[in-house]
Amino acid sequence: MVKPEEHERDEEPMVATQQRTARTPMSIREFYDSLPETPGLRIEMLDDRLIVSPMGTPEHGWIGGLLYSVLLPEAVKHGWRAWPGTVDVCIAGTRTPIIPDFTMAPKDAPRWGKRELLSDGLIMVGEVVSPGSVREDREDKPPIYARGGVPLLLVIDPESSPPAVTLYSDPKDGRYAKATIVTLGEKIHIPEPLDVELDTSIFLDD
Repeated sequence: MVKPEEHERDEEPMVATQQRTARTPMSIREFYDSLPETPGLRIEMLDDRLIVSPMGTPEHGWIGGLLYSVLLPEAVKHGWRAWPGTVDVCIAGTRTPIIPDFTMAPKDAPRWGKRELLSDGLIMVGEVVSPGSVREDREDKPPIYARGGVPLLLVIDPESSPPAVTLYSDPKDGRYAKATIVTLGEKIHIPEPLDVELDTSIFLDD
C-alpha cells in the first residue's frame, strides 16, 4: 500500500514537467523586449534575425552626424524632429525593431510603447554603410523599410566602388518603386515632403 506522502512526492516531478511543456516559446520580438540595456551595442531584428553589432566606427558616426546636421534645419523649419542614430523604430505590422543612423519624423509621430517610433509615421530614415553592415544596409533594410511604409530612405555607401548615395522613395507593395543613385560628391534631390537638394560632397573624407 502506497503511503499518501510517497504518492504526493511521486506526482511533483510530473506537474513540473507538464508546466514546462505547456510554456509557449518566446518569439524573437519577446526575446528582444526581455534583453537588458546594452550600452555600446546596436540590436536590431532583420527578417527574423537578431543582429547585434557595435555602434560603428568614428568615420561611420561622422557621416551620420553630417547628415543630421545638414537636414536638421529642414526639420526645424517644418516643425519636425530629427535624430542621429539614437531612436528606435518599430516596423509597422511586423513590430521589427530597427535603429536607423538618421531618423526624421513629425513631432507627434505615433509610437509603439514609449521608445519606438512607428515606421509608417516617419518622414525619412538614413543608413550609413560600414564594413560590418554591407549586407544589412544594401540588401536587407530597404525592403523592410518599404514594407513599413517609410516614405524616404537615404543610403550613404562609402564602401561601394565608387562610393555612392542611393535615395529610395515611393514605397509600394513591399518595395520602393524608385531608386536614385549618384556618385558620392554629386548632388541628389530629396523629394517631398522634404523637397531639398543634398550636396553629397560633404560626406567625402578628403
